[in-house]
Amino acid sequence: MSTSPMTRQIILDTETTGLEPAQGHRIIEIGAVEMLNRRLTGNRFHQYLNPEREMPKEAEQIHGISTEFLKDKPLFRIIAGSFLEFISDSPLVIHNAAFDLKFLNAELDTLGLSLIPSERAIDTVFIARQKFPGQPANLDALCRRFSIDISARTKHGALLDAELLAEVYLELR
Repeated sequence: MSTSPMTRQIILDTETTGLEPAQGHRIIEIGAVEMLNRRLTGNRFHQYLNPEREMPKEAEQIHGISTEFLKDKPLFRIIAGSFLEFISDSPLVIHNAAFDLKFLNAELDTLGLSLIPSERAIDTVFIARQKFPGQPANLDALCRRFSIDISARTKHGALLDAELLAEVYLELR
């Protein structure tokens, strides 16, 4: 982490068509919020993406995002530059970082762009499991533990989940 007076972190989440990019699954939503010195700035990156494939019913049940909704959304390659510009070289706070990085790096690799090293990620699942061994470490459970309002979270959504994760992260630290 930077020792500069302004510590910038990006809290990030993705939604996908499935669990494995090697099986053709893709990112369909990216949500990221900027934190400077442990305070949300209001700067954010949010984008739905056309995965160029059908949405499996199991995935749609989790996030509520349909193939039809995504048809007119941009491809990852169109937004890759603005996404990389937004995250810059800042540390990334991610819940279950290996999952999101696997998908982001699969997309970046396809475009011949530099991958995001895992060392850049601060994994809140790892922190929660260290701090509360044997306790549930999913986002809903952590929000409940810290009395963070999740009434707006009827389905998974990348931007809302990133905003909730920012609050959880501050409590975990």
